[in-house]
Amino acid sequence: MIAKLLVANRGEIAARVLGTARSMGIATVAVFTAPDRDAPFVTLADEAVPLGAADSYRNLEAILDAAERTGADAVHPGYGFLAERAELADGCRKRGLTFVGPPPEVLAALGDKLEAKRVAAAAGVPVLPGEAVAGPAGDAGERVGFPLVVKATHGGGGIGMRVVRDPADLAEAVEAARRQAGGAFGDDEVFLERWLEAPRHVEIQLLADAAGRMVHLSERECSIQRRHQKLIEETPSPAVGPALRERLGDAALAVARAVGYVGAGTVEFLLEGAGEEFWFLEVNPRIQVEHPVTEAVTGLDLVRLQLLIAAGEPLGPELSRVELRGHAIEARLYAEDPANGFLPQAGTLHRFLVGVGGAGSGGAPGAGPGGWGVRVDAGVADGSVVGVHYDPLLAKVIAHAPTRPEATRLLASTLATARLHGIVTNRDLLVGALRSEAFGSGETDTSFLDRHPPAELTAAGGSADPLADRLHAAVAVLAAQAERRATATVYPAVPSGWRNNPSQLQQVDLQPAPPPGPGATVSIAYRFDRAGSLDALEVDGDPLAGSRLWRCSRVERVAATWLLDLEVDGVLRRFEAHHVGTTWFVDSPLGHTELREPQEDSEGSGGPDAAGPQGGVGPVATTRATVAPLPGIVRRVAVRVGERVEAGTVLVVVEAMKTEHRIAATRAGTVRRVLVAEGREVAAGATVVEFEEAADG
Repeated sequence: MIAKLLVANRGEIAARVLGTARSMGIATVAVFTAPDRDAPFVTLADEAVPLGAADSYRNLEAILDAAERTGADAVHPGYGFLAERAELADGCRKRGLTFVGPPPEVLAALGDKLEAKRVAAAAGVPVLPGEAVAGPAGDAGERVGFPLVVKATHGGGGIGMRVVRDPADLAEAVEAARRQAGGAFGDDEVFLERWLEAPRHVEIQLLADAAGRMVHLSERECSIQRRHQKLIEETPSPAVGPALRERLGDAALAVARAVGYVGAGTVEFLLEGAGEEFWFLEVNPRIQVEHPVTEAVTGLDLVRLQLLIAAGEPLGPELSRVELRGHAIEARLYAEDPANGFLPQAGTLHRFLVGVGGAGSGGAPGAGPGGWGVRVDAGVADGSVVGVHYDPLLAKVIAHAPTRPEATRLLASTLATARLHGIVTNRDLLVGALRSEAFGSGETDTSFLDRHPPAELTAAGGSADPLADRLHAAVAVLAAQAERRATATVYPAVPSGWRNNPSQLQQVDLQPAPPPGPGATVSIAYRFDRAGSLDALEVDGDPLAGSRLWRCSRVERVAATWLLDLEVDGVLRRFEAHHVGTTWFVDSPLGHTELREPQEDSEGSGGPDAAGPQGGVGPVATTRATVAPLPGIVRRVAVRVGERVEAGTVLVVVEAMKTEHRIAATRAGTVRRVLVAEGREVAAGATVVEFEEAADG
């Protein structure tokens, strides 16, 4: 058996592997970079080795040296980074370490996506037309046919993928894909593949031991995607019946046998139309992000099986008789803004609590009778700092129930009641998608978010009750007065705003975040009587009927959090108010709201894109600035000082959390200054380019 395991990864997958290793009595080692020094997974290991800079998870020699230095005898690569690189498996072999994954020869064959397509075709599995870009991209494009997709030859996860429908856009798409593939995988080779507009994305989970025994554990559907990366996965697929399941399983096993596969892996397919016709997409020779849904319906620990296979154990005969129980759905919780083009978000996650009913309890609920329930695989905790260097995945939330409708409702409810404070997430989009009629009827394919705009789903998944913001603002004000009284040094027992004779109501203004309009505020007025009971409560001048505060108490184990039981109009509800700086986060059965103390606007401040006179008589030049909409790493500066640009011209390309974002000019002008450099970090809101625009005469 493996005695000590080094996990060559980060975040939730590192925590996941470390947990299983510990349950098997295996000593553990984590590796971490400078941005991850305080990440939760680091403390879960028995030992941890610092690697250095942010990109050091791809430093093969540093990881192998860490294994030798700590006496680890095995390396688990997780997913991403080096997980599919034959060089890591080969390096482990040369140093006498066990690699938890396929042999290097298998990784080399499958790591080349074009070679994997050739293997699949030779095994009799249908493949889509594809071709490497070895010469002029236009010639290859004509042979493959449009629409097509540009892909990295030696990587996956949607990184670098570009869909091209117009031949005129092909050269730029190939250049961008090469740049991103080179940065992510160390190899900028790309290829073209015929693009299907709205297929289903279905994959088969495999297990294979060193003796050649192979089994498949049914399918997962991963069709709901953004930027070619999965958002919601489930098993079984609503589009796959027994006959198609058998055909897909046989095709997956045929590909695996053709390369002598060993370990856990996934063969991915695209299904078109009614789903009877399918094409091979690729093999992921590693554990998948969405593996928990398969674990839920089979009752198996896939990471445990990975470790046993790597140690030379054979697959047990019981694996060929696994029965699927119920339905499981996973949602990926990302730090990103779906309503703003899925821009990644960075900052401090002040509160992270998923799968609970209120403050004071921690963790996800345990599985109920029969193993049903919610599971949360997270890479963050209260106070985690989310940076720009890595994928914006915060956690995976998995619901398992006897039927698909039950699993859907459970997952949507769990996400809707999660405490996610300080960073914009895709939570409301996920809730909106899960509660949509289309998802309920199984109408899921890769164009789901094209047919159902993210902004609409996000709005539908948020606080739908019009009473929510009004009550949440009132709760924030009441919690604030309780906090002031709790910290008062003079007459702490006297109710807030107490007067010997009844007086006017105390009034506080708060601003919803994001505000519904410029300067929008909610005005709360309240008064406590001499006995300390709530005497009056108004929102924007309207009394809240029958308002009565039953309880307001601080939760000691959760910093700056208050629980309030407030009755309004004969209905008693529990509210949770969390205070950070000048911001209040309020959660309740009505939804969630963020409120801030209004900030004074500076006189004459026009913001970073403001124009100002430059002096002189007659037409004057206007200096304008273009800012970065998100923090990231500058990958390309596309303009030079003195260059004339038109509206829409790409100025700078910024990479954040594995995704490139093009920053374009909003108006025509001449570049005056370039304030960023390739390879350097840029903060959100920082000026990247200044240019001059000639004013009209």
